[in-house]
Amino acid sequence: MSSTEQRVAVVTGAARGIGAATAVRLAAEGRAVAVIDLDEAACKDTVEKITAAGGRAIAVGADVSDEAQVEAAIARVAEELGAPTILVNNAGVLRDNLLFKMSASDWDTVMNVHLRGSFLMTRAVQKHMVDAGFGRIVNLSSSSALGNRGQVNYSAAKAGLQGFTKTLAKELGKFGITANSVAPGFIATEMTKATAERVGMGFEDFKAAAATQIPVHRVGEPEDIANAIAFFTGDAAGFVSGQVLYVAGGPLN
Repeated sequence: MSSTEQRVAVVTGAARGIGAATAVRLAAEGRAVAVIDLDEAACKDTVEKITAAGGRAIAVGADVSDEAQVEAAIARVAEELGAPTILVNNAGVLRDNLLFKMSASDWDTVMNVHLRGSFLMTRAVQKHMVDAGFGRIVNLSSSSALGNRGQVNYSAAKAGLQGFTKTLAKELGKFGITANSVAPGFIATEMTKATAERVGMGFEDFKAAAATQIPVHRVGEPEDIANAIAFFTGDAAGFVSGQVLYVAGGPLN
């Protein structure tokens, strides 16, 4: 890649939370960023933060679990920003419940977004990576991959993404492509706020209670995860592949 070319990154679920923080961080690293979310209009704030700082970004609406929408989204990214060689599979949803209360729809929705979505996005982008002889894939797992009450669907999906990551590393390494996974612990986002509401706690009390169980005595922020992703997506991380990094303020695995 010549010094005048700019790497293009795709971040899914980037309208808010970890995805938005990651998109902004990658733009600060000099990447052009495709901000992908289910609702294109919801990506406006993230794109504006990037462009206001002098970066390049576009908003793209797509359901990552829909094959045709994924192919169309990546084709648009390639046309408007350039061939994508960095992919962050961050899109995710929660449908928490205890096993005996969980519906088949709750299971399928979580699997479709996390696993099918990551598969479809990776398959669509890897063609551009292979052509470029360079690629960085980061899949968002979770501390819930180790098991978490009331999240049998989410835990299974996040554990599955770790196996997905390791296999990608083996298949794609010879093309100059690395694949790694970042597994957040407790991060203060709208998703964890919704969890607090579900269990009947105020969000500040919920965060304070969580912090007492974390060795660094604070909950994580989206930027903490964006920092780890920025490392894995950088040129200097070319000999790091197939790894799962728990970013949780202490040891988990």
